[in-house]
Order: sequence, then C-alpha cells, then structure tokens
Amino acid sequence: MKILLLEPYFTGSHKSWAEGYQSNSSHEIKIISLPGQFWKWRMHGGAITIAKEFLQSDFDPDLIIATDMLDVTSFLSLTRERTFNVPTVLYFHENQITYPWSSSDRDVLEKRDVHYGFINLTSALTANHVLFNSEYHLDSFLSGGKKILKHFPDYQELDTIDEIQSKSQILYLGMDLLQFDAYKEEKKGDPVILWNHRWEYDKNPESFFHCLYRLHEEDHRFQVAILGESFHSVPNIFDEAKNRLEERIIHYGYCSDFKEYARWLWKADILPVTSNQDFFGVSIMEAIYCGAYPILPKRLTYPELLPDTSHHKHLYDNKDELYELVKDCIDHIEMNRENAIGHWVNKFDWKLMAPIYDKLFRSYI
Repeated sequence: MKILLLEPYFTGSHKSWAEGYQSNSSHEIKIISLPGQFWKWRMHGGAITIAKEFLQSDFDPDLIIATDMLDVTSFLSLTRERTFNVPTVLYFHENQITYPWSSSDRDVLEKRDVHYGFINLTSALTANHVLFNSEYHLDSFLSGGKKILKHFPDYQELDTIDEIQSKSQILYLGMDLLQFDAYKEEKKGDPVILWNHRWEYDKNPESFFHCLYRLHEEDHRFQVAILGESFHSVPNIFDEAKNRLEERIIHYGYCSDFKEYARWLWKADILPVTSNQDFFGVSIMEAIYCGAYPILPKRLTYPELLPDTSHHKHLYDNKDELYELVKDCIDHIEMNRENAIGHWVNKFDWKLMAPIYDKLFRSYI
C-alpha cells in the first residue's frame, strides 16, 4: 500500500510523527513537506506548493494523509486530475478553532483570526476520514466548530459539524520512546523539577514559576532544569525566573542535541505542568517515560492519558493543589523514584502504534 503524507509544517512533533510513522510502517510512505515556519502562510499557501511538487512526482498513492496545517480543499482541487478517486485522511495535531491565541496577535487585534479555523473546518468537510490525537481534541473541535459557524450572519450550516463527527475517530500519537533508553541514568541528589515545553504563552509559564517561587521562599529542597524551545517572543517570566531562581537552576535553555535532552529527562524527578493548551502532550509523555512524576491540570487531554486510579495523585484543580502535590512529591522523593510510572506511556511507542495505524489506513481503501 502506498501512502502520500503531506506536512506543510515540518518541524517539532509534526516532523517526528511523520518520520516516525514512515520508519515504522509496513506501508510505503512518501512525505511531501515544507519547512516549519510562517505557519499562517503555510495554511494559506502551502497547498499550492505541495500540490505542485506532487504533480511533478510519479508517486501514485492509494491513500493521502494530510495534517491540520494543510488546506485540504485547495490541495485536492489543484490535483484533482490525479487525486479524484484517492481516499483522503486529515490528521489533527492541533486546530486553529480552539487553540488559544495570544491577545497581542495582529490577526486577533484586527478580528480576522477566525479564518484559520475555517480552513480547518472546510478541510475536515472535504476529507473522507478525520482523525484526532485525543478525545479532548475531538470534543473541543466539534464544540468550537459550532461556535465559529455562529459568528456568520446567515447560512451557518451547523449540520456540517455532525457530518464531520460522523467520519471522525481518535488515533493517538505514535512516538519513538525507545530511543530514550540508551541514555538512562540513575536519579539522585536533590529533586529536579523539569520544564521541557515551548517557551510560549499557551504553556502558562507564569503559574509554573510562581509555584517554584513559593517552594523557594519556603526553602524546600529542589533544583530546576528549564528545557524547551524559545522563539521570537519569549514571556518575560523566563528572565525573571532566571534571576530569582539562579541558585536552583542547573540547566537553562534549549537542548538541540537529542542525547543531551534525553539525559536531562532521565535526571528529572518532578514534572509540574501548567499549560492552557495541549491536545496531546508529547513532551509530557517523553518525561513520564523517563521516570518524571507528572503533576497535571485536571483538564485538557491529561485525564484521558493517565489511568483513572492515578488521578488523585497526579491531577490538580487550582494553584494551591499544584503546590501541595509538588511539595508532597519533594517530601517523598525516594519513594517516588522507586515507583516510577514510565510504563504507563509505553502504549504510545511506534512499535505498538504503527501496526494500529497500518490496520486502520488499510481499512480506508
């Protein structure tokens, strides 16, 4: 079976997912991609460039898989001479309907941010099958889709949301977790608190660092490793935290080398997460696999990814509960190190997920 995988935003988890499936699938997969930058332009114009590259190739797919950054409607219209009878799957890593926008974004200020979500909607309507990386993501997309359609003055076509729902299902992200095994090392010394997310507003770094400030002021023993990628606009709280927690910080900055990144994850003990947005949580699953103790908000996708019996130990409702769970983990660090829960996320490794993907995609033909 030949699969054409289209990714206009080929970086980060999007790139890892595409290459991971290509490497582990029993099918023949050709990836057509564009660099992971200028995301708005990718959604507007990426379909034109990708369509042109496909038409210049001699690859004749049995199935097309596109991700949410592609305007599927435009791609299929531009390639209809070769794709009119090829089933199309749309995979949502995230969506622009319920993704929390920055209040300072120019499109928000000029009230034109709805357009990107509408591209997601029309793409979902056009595709034969629609896949989401979590139950939370599917539910939020469907409810958000109805809200966005109600913005329009007439012909709102609310029934199209039911049409999308009827052809949608959940397919969790596949990950290369086993690659971390080569860098495993013993956790020791003072507890290491980890941040391994993007340095952006939607990850809510303010709540994370305010919790650490409180722990620091009350003189609890801990160190902190600040990993993750930063971009053009970094929240001010990172510079503030670098000064206020200077004596606690043992790493500060992005790890471009995987070996270094993996070793820091194995050193980490506690993973307090404060995100306002997460449709799956790749960095979280990686840290859990490496033995970090997760403390997560009782919302977004997190409750469905952890066993129900663990929720009282690992999920919180407010900042006080967050603080108490982190403090308790510090106080019982040796016990938590001995009872690591990395096996909880083994199910997301490609060795188990690739056969599930292959079987599902084969059923679409």
